[in-house]
Amino acid sequence: MIRFPGVHVAIVTPFTNDYEVDYQKLEELCNWLIEEGVDGLVPVGSLGEYATLTAEERAKVVETVVKAANKRVPVTVGTGAPSTKQAVSWAQHAKDCGADALMALPPINYRPLRNEVVAHYEALSSVGLPIIAYNNPLDYPTDLTPDLLNEIAQFENVVAVKEFSGDIRRVHKILEETDLEVLIGVDNLAMEGPLCGATGWIAGVPNAFPREGVELFRLAREGKVKEATELYRRFLPLFEFDANPQLVQSIKYMMELVGKPMGPTRPPRLPLTDESYEAVKKAFDRAAQQLVQ
Repeated sequence: MIRFPGVHVAIVTPFTNDYEVDYQKLEELCNWLIEEGVDGLVPVGSLGEYATLTAEERAKVVETVVKAANKRVPVTVGTGAPSTKQAVSWAQHAKDCGADALMALPPINYRPLRNEVVAHYEALSSVGLPIIAYNNPLDYPTDLTPDLLNEIAQFENVVAVKEFSGDIRRVHKILEETDLEVLIGVDNLAMEGPLCGATGWIAGVPNAFPREGVELFRLAREGKVKEATELYRRFLPLFEFDANPQLVQSIKYMMELVGKPMGPTRPPRLPLTDESYEAVKKAFDRAAQQLVQ
């Protein structure tokens, strides 16, 4: 059974110019993305600046997204936290407020031992929601290799992986060596991922281009390589920004360019240089030449 098909947008967290969470704009963003056809919403992930939110803000962001989605699409909540106890607490909060699944990083504060990673996922599995293990060895100290994924997949609720290593060969190995669903996690593999067997995509740039993201993923899943390639090549320069540490600033700027401003990023993330914004604008202009109707 495929639990997470299609495009699940890792949504940004809107802020006012005073760096307060803009919950009304967050609700509007959720409604717009759903109306544009996305298959799911993923709040309080890395792109959602979860680490800069207070506990009260983080809880209210999740509650706002769950309420806005209103079961029209599934909501998968990020559980990233400094300790397993805190991650489990956020997982329980997600369950209590009606979320559908969890996106779970391994321990994030240091390079954990293998048995510590396994115990972390065992504790999260006990909450009782389906779990997408989040592999991001570019930004965090643990690489969830296929053999390690196979070990944590012994837990009933670990059912999928968000694969963000940037190595498309990982998709093949995970599908061969585990029973997990694979969701591609980095935008610049949004075509190759589904062609190689990924059934879902946890997406960044589709915050700004949801309809195009959905269409690209559909074409690739259906094996329509020519049509998918044409759309993918237009968007690839934009997708590259999702694989950059400054992805939050870049994607929020893209949203400003499409008329959906989401405010600044919270420090320590600061505005980018003029040259960086010009590079995003150049890629944006190429992508926006022919929008999907």
